[in-house]
Amino acid sequence: MSKQNMEFKDSGIPWIGQIPKHWEVTKINHLYSQRNQKVSDKDFEPLSVTKKGILPQLENAAKTDNGDNRKLVKIGDFVINSRSDRRGSCGISSFDGSVSLINIVLKPRENMNSKYFDWLFHTTLFADEFYKYGNGIVDDLWSTRWDNMKNILVPYPPLNEQKKIAEFLDKKCEIIDKRLSNLERKIKSLKEYKKSLISECVTTGLNPKNMEFKDSGIPWIGQIPKHWEIKKLKYIATRIYKGSGITKEQVFENGDTSCVRYGEIYTKYNYSFDKCFSYTFEKVLNSTSYFGYGDILFTCTGELIEEIGKNVVYLGDKKCLAGSDIIILNHKQNPSFLNYALDCNYARNQKSYGKAKLKVVHISSREISNLFVVLPPLNEQKEIAEFLDKKCEKIDRLNENYTKQITALKEYKKSLIYECVTGKKEI
Repeated sequence: MSKQNMEFKDSGIPWIGQIPKHWEVTKINHLYSQRNQKVSDKDFEPLSVTKKGILPQLENAAKTDNGDNRKLVKIGDFVINSRSDRRGSCGISSFDGSVSLINIVLKPRENMNSKYFDWLFHTTLFADEFYKYGNGIVDDLWSTRWDNMKNILVPYPPLNEQKKIAEFLDKKCEIIDKRLSNLERKIKSLKEYKKSLISECVTTGLNPKNMEFKDSGIPWIGQIPKHWEIKKLKYIATRIYKGSGITKEQVFENGDTSCVRYGEIYTKYNYSFDKCFSYTFEKVLNSTSYFGYGDILFTCTGELIEEIGKNVVYLGDKKCLAGSDIIILNHKQNPSFLNYALDCNYARNQKSYGKAKLKVVHISSREISNLFVVLPPLNEQKEIAEFLDKKCEKIDRLNENYTKQITALKEYKKSLIYECVTGKKEI
């Protein structure tokens, strides 16, 4: 029967909407029974409930001290994490094992196709419905118990249609996932190429074949052109200083002065400084934290080692203030070149040196001032910066295009799954 000839009815379930007239609606406890047997992870392999499904627990995964108090999982069981901060963590288990008590373990009954309901339970709208039945102390963290989950209403197509939908989605989503993986590989490859290109240009120049080289004396830099210099940042800086504190209460939509806080550099900066701006009033801050054209800003803290000392260059003409946890560098070098040099591999190695085991990584003004930087003459700095600007713009544009494709594919996949499991799309 073609879709235009299909008849629909209201499911009575707001998040489902209309379903084919011959479909039914049922409660989850008519499809699954709870498996609530307590076991030990000494006897049953510990499993993790993730957004990618049910997987063997990694050796370095965070473990509780209560390994003897876990839930049994059998192959074919559906497991879902009951906590709202683990939204989307669920799936059919391919393993016998054990999971922590925070998870709900469900044994499928015989009158259903597990794969169909696995696709249904992975929809965003089901996740919203599931956590709507939860209880907790704070708005963004609560748990849904089986006593509540079992009463959630879901669509129930005929068994042959459940199977058909599951098989269709298996094939279609496998194709989509392959395309997504391919795009993600391309983005990763371009990012690695960009890093390599920057590092090569700022240490060997644009025409290395026509240059004489010398040993830099620094292992992670290696050889550099003979007429280039290596200097610590403090010897080329006119000033290195920290910004002033800017609290959330001091940020206003109608403020008269642009300000940049370190968190905004992490979350908003994508080679576009304008995205980092908030606004404040000049009178609330000490004027010593101003920065201007060509100045380079470093973030002082980060949770990941590769984030530490992230540097960005300001090439605008607005009057700006820097927040706390930002170090400002005034200098007389070519600003774009210096920014590339301070973000290349050898600079990152210096920033992260000795910090690998720290949970929260911090870098001080003193450490920034002692960073070694390779310096060509100013005319070469300008040539290298202009070359890298053009090349990196092309790379960033390609990556932006790939990222848009990924977003569109993910939205299409989400829509496809929802339309199929609710009968709105003809299979």
